[in-house]
Amino acid sequence: MSNTDFLRQMPGDSRSMSNPRSISQRLHIDIPLLMLLLILAGVGLAVLYSASDGSMATVLRQGRFLSVAFVVMIIVAQFHPEQLQRWAPFAYIGVLLLLLAVDFVGVGAKGAQRWLGIGGFRFQPSELAKLVLPMAVAWYLSTHPLPPSIRHTLISLLLIFLPTVLIVMQPDLGTSILIATSGIFVLFLAGISWTFIASCFGLVGLMAYPMWEYVLHDYQRQRILTLLNPELDKLGAGWNIIQSKTAIGSGGFEGKGWLQGTQSHLDFLPESHTDFIIAVLAEEFGLRGVLLLLLLYGLIISRGLWIASQAKHCFGRLLGGSIILTFFVYVFVNMGMVSGLLPVVGVPLPLVSQGGTSLVTLLVGFGVLMGICADERLVHQ
Repeated sequence: MSNTDFLRQMPGDSRSMSNPRSISQRLHIDIPLLMLLLILAGVGLAVLYSASDGSMATVLRQGRFLSVAFVVMIIVAQFHPEQLQRWAPFAYIGVLLLLLAVDFVGVGAKGAQRWLGIGGFRFQPSELAKLVLPMAVAWYLSTHPLPPSIRHTLISLLLIFLPTVLIVMQPDLGTSILIATSGIFVLFLAGISWTFIASCFGLVGLMAYPMWEYVLHDYQRQRILTLLNPELDKLGAGWNIIQSKTAIGSGGFEGKGWLQGTQSHLDFLPESHTDFIIAVLAEEFGLRGVLLLLLLYGLIISRGLWIASQAKHCFGRLLGGSIILTFFVYVFVNMGMVSGLLPVVGVPLPLVSQGGTSLVTLLVGFGVLMGICADERLVHQ
């Protein structure tokens, strides 16, 4: 090694300390992904300000949650994927115990028992399951040859089934389906056969009627009936969808302008700052605003898929792919339910809807992605 090379690599060298790329590598931050997430969070704060009728208190509260979530994301990014792989089975058992505890000592609200209370703090163990379940399935499959055999596939399905059933019992069917989807994505990425996938769809079709009769609660059946014909109960179950579609349609292509929406500001649109916030954006910024938001989501998903595809280890590829595909499902489900294409299941729009725990969970997932990226030295300026 020459003296010049040695000096170039000295930790105290000012050129090294001022190099943005070396700083991002030391902090395990993927700059393109971080910038996209920050832009999306900024858009979310602007829309939330309007949806909350100009409430700075709401915006500042969301800003605090975002700050905590981004800090947690950077902390999680410092963990090597192999560490997460070692912790995965223990984390899975821990989440199962927490979900069981919800049934016995959980805190109830609005007819559902989904929370655990510690002092004055409440949290949903199902939020932890969103990350731990795909991590556990990726851990199991990465220790066996791929594509998985029938035996390993069935064991993976059992890992998915246990937390899913516990969450259904809370009851929280929407979250349970999304969490199960995150585990199924790992199986899909592991290369299960299309014959097996087709058989599963056939089984779901056969189970549709028994689930309707014996599994779904009355309010869940009502959501599906409202999806098919919201006009059946215009002032009740169908109100949310009707007002949401009215807000989206009234925005046209250019929109009415920021803070100029009527459906949300005149309180016709319920939950305008949480589940139905995309209707506020569509009314005020029109179709072009929605398309720009979709472009932003598309860039984030593309970056995440690229990071996952470049991971050297099987565990990183499976987990990273599942995290970003699950992120896509959350965007798809929220926009689908707000536009009347899917039943209302209470899924927030990622990084745009108001929320606390869901924000932290979401950015923890992106922290895992950044950890995978740093492990393979894929960070770019």
